[in-house]
Amino acid sequence: MANVLQSKRESSRFQILVEIAAHQPNLRQKEVAESLGVTPQAISEYIKELVADGLVTTDGRMRYRITKEGVEWLLESAAELKRYARVVMEEIISHVSVWAALAEADLAEGEHVSLEMRCGLLYANKKEGIEAGGVVIADAGAGEDVGVSDLRGLISLDEGRILLCKVPRVQNGGSRKVDLAALRDQLSRVKKVGCLGIEALAALRKVGREPDIIFGAKEFAVEAAYHGISSVIVSVDEQIPGLLTRLESEGLKYELIDLTLG
Repeated sequence: MANVLQSKRESSRFQILVEIAAHQPNLRQKEVAESLGVTPQAISEYIKELVADGLVTTDGRMRYRITKEGVEWLLESAAELKRYARVVMEEIISHVSVWAALAEADLAEGEHVSLEMRCGLLYANKKEGIEAGGVVIADAGAGEDVGVSDLRGLISLDEGRILLCKVPRVQNGGSRKVDLAALRDQLSRVKKVGCLGIEALAALRKVGREPDIIFGAKEFAVEAAYHGISSVIVSVDEQIPGLLTRLESEGLKYELIDLTLG
């Protein structure tokens, strides 16, 4: 369970920090107290703790601001909640829902099947020794989509890794200043490639690689990683900060490589 859900105290601190971040510097303690179901005095005590912990600053006149440490704690907690919610949706709720999978053999209604995740897709088959499985809800032929209910076990899935390859803006040389040998080396490590920026697209074409994704590369990288697929995202340098913020908020693993020639 996420830490912020393990006690009323941690949950309240999280929610109060959210309120301060949203409404700083003015915080209406009475309204926050009503929404949390506690007294204004309790809110005041929580805020004193947050100030003492360095997560909030105050000028002593009931005006509060969240600190850099407070923002980092809030982001970490929010990412933890998101991961917990994903477990609830994908591993717990799944036991009472129907999942769609690709049938790898002819399957009959009521038949028990094994489930595997490969290349981001769920497959139903009759293999032995697979931990995850379920029950087919209707007949399906090999290659068709099949509904599976009564899921049991955990579907093995390693989180994908993201390689971020930074290239310079056109004002700084663009694709002409890209280490193409290093780019080829990074591309050889994964199958899926996305790009952000014309400079990135031009660099990829110089090494004979068309990207799989041009638009929506940020969302692609996140979703691919969650489905166990590693990817390379070649990006113009001005897009990197926003992309890093997104990946860090999702708690995903990444590696940043600067491809700019010295």
